[in-house]
Amino acid sequence: MGSSIDAVRGMRDILPSEVTVQRATAAAIERVLGAYGYEPIDLPIIEQRDLYLRKLGEELVGKVYEFTFNGRDLALRPEWTASVLRAYVARMQDQPLPLRLRYAGPVFRNERPQRATYRQFTQIGVELIGGAAPRADAECLALACEGLVAAGVTRFTVRIGHIGLIRSLLASLGLSERTQGRLAWRLERLREHGVAAVRAELDAHPASFPVDPALLDGIDDQRAEALLLHALREIGVNLRFGTRPPEAIVGRLVRKLRRSESSEQIDQALELLDRLCRIEGGPDEALERAGALLRDYPVTGLEELHAILRLTTAHGVAPECLKLDFGLGRGLHYYTGMIFEIYSDDGLQLCGGGRYDDLVNALGGRQSTPAVGFAYGLERVVAAASPAAALPCPPVVMVVATDDGSYPYALEVARLLRAHGYTAMTDVRMRGVSSNLRDADRRGVRFVAVVGADERAQRCMSWRDLERHEEMLIALTDIPPIKR
Repeated sequence: MGSSIDAVRGMRDILPSEVTVQRATAAAIERVLGAYGYEPIDLPIIEQRDLYLRKLGEELVGKVYEFTFNGRDLALRPEWTASVLRAYVARMQDQPLPLRLRYAGPVFRNERPQRATYRQFTQIGVELIGGAAPRADAECLALACEGLVAAGVTRFTVRIGHIGLIRSLLASLGLSERTQGRLAWRLERLREHGVAAVRAELDAHPASFPVDPALLDGIDDQRAEALLLHALREIGVNLRFGTRPPEAIVGRLVRKLRRSESSEQIDQALELLDRLCRIEGGPDEALERAGALLRDYPVTGLEELHAILRLTTAHGVAPECLKLDFGLGRGLHYYTGMIFEIYSDDGLQLCGGGRYDDLVNALGGRQSTPAVGFAYGLERVVAAASPAAALPCPPVVMVVATDDGSYPYALEVARLLRAHGYTAMTDVRMRGVSSNLRDADRRGVRFVAVVGADERAQRCMSWRDLERHEEMLIALTDIPPIKR
């Protein structure tokens, strides 16, 4: 006998009882998303690899399952947002905004397996395209909470940050856009490991450019742009991608090369970020502390956060569920504004999302389009949900014929039971009544309907409730209704 073949590490088999619970949980969530006007969309699992290299960020890019087939660089979908926005740019830009879309399906990441974390898992989420802050952000926060409650998760914490505020602060310190990004996406590392660790990481991986900034010394911007444009074309660099002309790309590169931050500037930024990212707690207290820290800096984002929180509570979200966390970073580099994560009481992350106003343009959209969205990890939601909240499954009935001649009648009875909302199975192994009763007990089946010549003649069935140890004759016209 040959050796068995195991499932790939990090993947898992989902057995029937688990599938039932998972699908019921998904259905409960999707009913809520649909009630808010979000329409379903389905997209390919395989995408062009470049779709994820542009804006995902180094942490998630390193977890993408990528491969080359027939000379094409492809990837298994690691998340839905980039795919939805790709489809929007390609086929839905003419639709009226805002556009509310919802999705559900598998994603793939080479994560380290741990509790409720798998390398193939299911995301359910929404994208609200064309909706601006604060109203669209508050809708997404409230919707994410309502979906969890519908799924049976009644206790959770919503942690809210604002990456736009962080970038605004860094810009006010005179840092380039490139350096803003390098620091903004190290917030959580900064809080966990401190300034020295992040500074060492920046020194070990300095920002690099394709040319030496010293080459531009002594010449004005116009001549510098002409020189770089000619040089890059001569060495065969492709400057035609996205919607920006080559001249705009080179002009931006020159501006970056002109702006090189001093070590003192970066140290000042890290010290300030270190103080800011340690501010977390109830919205009122956290906003007050952040406002005091940033009083002397022309930052944007605090008033927007306040408005988002006010509208989220107007949606009916309990204020005690909301926590501001100015050290929240998330791992995706396309976020531009409010970001959030939702955690169960035992610390399991169930949901995450935020605002990404630049992604439509980055993927070739015709115009700048605000957007915000979020996604649940379905397997984690199932793990956090109350067992009692797992969807009510239809009661199961085992229909047993006492003889071959009664089997067609048993099939009729089963069809009628299904029409009344029951799950009905018939005996296909031609076992006796006693064997079927033992089998039903072993499977946890509560009801057994026994039919024979007498029942067939009277158009009834012998109805046995194994839980209550009751038995009665029931006419086919009097099938008991399902108690919800």
